[in-house]
Amino acid sequence: MTTRRLVLTRSAAIVGAASTGLLLPQIARAQSGKVRVGLMLPYTGTYAQLGVAIENGVRMAIDEKGGKLGGREIEWFKVDDESEPSKGVENANKLVQRDKVDVLIGTVHSGVQMGIQKVARESGVLSLIPNAGVHAATRALCAPNVFRTSFTNSQPTLALGKPMVDRGHKKAVWITWKYAAGDDALEGFKESYTKAGGTIIKELGLPFPNVEFQALLTEIASLKPDAVACFFAGAGAAKFIRDYAAAGLKGRIPLYGSGFLTEGVLEAAGPAAEGIITTLHYSDSLDTPRNKQFRLAYAKTFRLQPDVYAVQGYDTGQLLVQGATVVKGNLNNKQALYKALESAVIDSPRGKWTMSKSHNPIQDMYLRVVEKGENKVIGIAAKALADSGAGCKMA
Repeated sequence: MTTRRLVLTRSAAIVGAASTGLLLPQIARAQSGKVRVGLMLPYTGTYAQLGVAIENGVRMAIDEKGGKLGGREIEWFKVDDESEPSKGVENANKLVQRDKVDVLIGTVHSGVQMGIQKVARESGVLSLIPNAGVHAATRALCAPNVFRTSFTNSQPTLALGKPMVDRGHKKAVWITWKYAAGDDALEGFKESYTKAGGTIIKELGLPFPNVEFQALLTEIASLKPDAVACFFAGAGAAKFIRDYAAAGLKGRIPLYGSGFLTEGVLEAAGPAAEGIITTLHYSDSLDTPRNKQFRLAYAKTFRLQPDVYAVQGYDTGQLLVQGATVVKGNLNNKQALYKALESAVIDSPRGKWTMSKSHNPIQDMYLRVVEKGENKVIGIAAKALADSGAGCKMA
């Protein structure tokens, strides 16, 4: 009798939900018992290796805690975002509307992230950003359901200006791709470099993902700055480093950059990368027990050496595990879930970090130099550096 009454009650609930057209997906999900996790990352193109490293890190962090989220099994959904901003909204909607994911993890490209941000704000889906540092995501377009585990594009370069001036480089040329990430990185560099007493004598750019650098390198040679500062990442960064050396600039004009310049590309860049100084929230060579343990475990699992993208993916997984554990797997308990994510302390390979009020990491920035094919830490460029969060008003 009890069983029959329960079946009838459930049937009535489903009929009622169907009539409203609102609750049926939630009921279906509850019955499946699995947390639906969507990965929207680049799996092709210049950022493909970054997407793979992020996914590896996410899965590893969750596997270390038993492979579940708050006691619930996971169902994974993947979309290749192709680093194509024009498809950002469409691809995010595939995961949110078609696949009904409980959490969307993505992405790398800042332009694509703006599409995810729009969908996240409109749908309310939990959105975790494992890389894209576009300012708006945790500034003017911040949202209670959006959390970043990486950086803002200006955080590394906010720590770059003073070390350059301290080394006597008071006139610099800035060069980057002309897109959101490049613009944001310039903001941080301009603020830190001019504050330290430096002057940017020229800002150079080319469209993303164009890698025809020769004309701009010729211009740099004619300008004769004390140093060059830049923002590039992925395969394009490796080519820029090689082209910079081939143009005869290496050894004549020191090259500095946001740390992504030398992340995951040192093998491809080869000897041309030696001596490049960068600032970033992680380095392979961080001499801490936590980092050594992480690197060994990652290498054993994936037969690859981890980089900053793997660390950010790993920390995204750690954050999700912490939040899901607090709410016992009920990601619909949003108030408690967001509170747990906001108050989390992440024991990261990069060093412990916390979440700012605008949902961006407060973290150390390391000064690194490429030495014998490794990003070697030579100091802390900025301690517990937070993004301004300017314009962020949580709804």
